[in-house]
Amino acid sequence: MAYKKIKSYKYTEEELRQIWSDEYCEQFIITFDEIEVQFYSSMFDHCFFESANRRERDKSILSLNRLEKIYWIKDALLDASSLRKKGWNRNTKSYSDSSRVNLVKDNYIVVIKLLSEKKARFITAYEVNDNENLEKIKNSPDWT
Repeated sequence: MAYKKIKSYKYTEEELRQIWSDEYCEQFIITFDEIEVQFYSSMFDHCFFESANRRERDKSILSLNRLEKIYWIKDALLDASSLRKKGWNRNTKSYSDSSRVNLVKDNYIVVIKLLSEKKARFITAYEVNDNENLEKIKNSPDWT
């Protein structure tokens, strides 16, 4: 896979939002195992803003680090060699059969929520920079 980075600091927020719209919202993304993943323009904020206060989850800071990997989301979903795990539901404190985590490049994850057998909605994507959390993801149940 390509896993191309961009120099996100060279773009305005408006231009970055347009890349998001063009690459994800205005075309179909089909995973390597034929799941159609839906993306919406409103997901940009959740994916590319980080929280100044993790406990409050305020999503107040535009993350140039996350944005430099904007194309990695598609690459990870298309990558048949990705590590696929069940996602964690923090509300029920259990693994979910309808949530899938694709792990690529040692610590980059893309999370999707299955709506049906062949349809899903994008949830988020980011680098896991905490070794304890990364180990939890790697040791979670395999996606089947």
